[in-house]
Amino acid sequence: MAEGGDKEQRTEDATDKRREDTLKKGRTAQSKEIGSTFVLLAAVWMLYAFGGMMRQNISEMMVKGFTDGVMYHLTADTIKPLAWYYFSKTVLVLSPIMIAVALAGIISTLVQNGGFIFSLDPLMPNMSKLNPLTGVGRFFGWSSVAELLKSVLKIAIVGGMCYWVLLGEWTKLPSLAHMGVEELGYFIFRVGIKLILYVLLLMIALSGADFAFQKYSFSESIKMTKQEIRDENKETEGDPLIKQRIRSAQYALARNRMMEEVPKAEVVITNPTHLAIALAYNRENMVAPTVVAKGAGHVAARIREIAKENNIPIVEDKPLARLLFKTIDIGGIIPETLYKAIAEILAYVYKLKGKVK
Repeated sequence: MAEGGDKEQRTEDATDKRREDTLKKGRTAQSKEIGSTFVLLAAVWMLYAFGGMMRQNISEMMVKGFTDGVMYHLTADTIKPLAWYYFSKTVLVLSPIMIAVALAGIISTLVQNGGFIFSLDPLMPNMSKLNPLTGVGRFFGWSSVAELLKSVLKIAIVGGMCYWVLLGEWTKLPSLAHMGVEELGYFIFRVGIKLILYVLLLMIALSGADFAFQKYSFSESIKMTKQEIRDENKETEGDPLIKQRIRSAQYALARNRMMEEVPKAEVVITNPTHLAIALAYNRENMVAPTVVAKGAGHVAARIREIAKENNIPIVEDKPLARLLFKTIDIGGIIPETLYKAIAEILAYVYKLKGKVK
């Protein structure tokens, strides 16, 4: 029941990291039908390329077996060259197909994996696989049932195709008794090639459908729960709580540095309670007034407090305060479009400071 509930929770598509980790473990979508099709295709190609040589060697073996072979007096001395003859001829006939089949198996794996994948993870011992209950569960699982039904269906379709091909040759079977050895070999070779070609076409269609099914099954098997995605995000990007604490600490540090600049300001412009912007200006090293601090809410209140403690004038100008707060960052200089408005405020401040003196 727990397993079923877990599967129901796996509703999220696998992340890129999950796919990469799965790939590193050597797990990919693999279709056995793709491998079988590649092997069959390689065998057909080899038969086409070396079929003449193979047919000739098979005919020679049949001729020797049906003619010279019956005249042999088998002894310890005569059986060795005879056995070597058949062994060498068999190797000569089968070696092209065996090499092609081996290469086809490798190529089909590379094609399905999208390249070469090296992983020792499948070779590592897994004690859970030795659990009889787990083994029985896998044996009666839906994937095993699907594989069984697929195999039965494939056998039925391929068997029906073979029956249909052989049925077309059925009328020629009585004439085989009057054929010579070479003619008989040619007949077998021709019917075999015909069978392989028809089965190959059928296997291409089946392998395409099976590969699509395997890709879907693989994607379903690596789906993740929402909790797994959250845990992965914590591993890759850090715990959100820790990140929030770091951001809070950084913000507090930046705010403290900003507050240290308020006593250097010439004026604080407010709107009047919600926003506060502190402007500094030194004709010797500044081309224009600069925003050294700004804030809203309690930060604005703190800027006003520091301004009062340091006898910095506070000027109320709602439109200008809003504009400065929205458009200029801390450390930014006043644009030319605001020179006139700021100059009027600074003139007022300088005049006010003159009265104080």
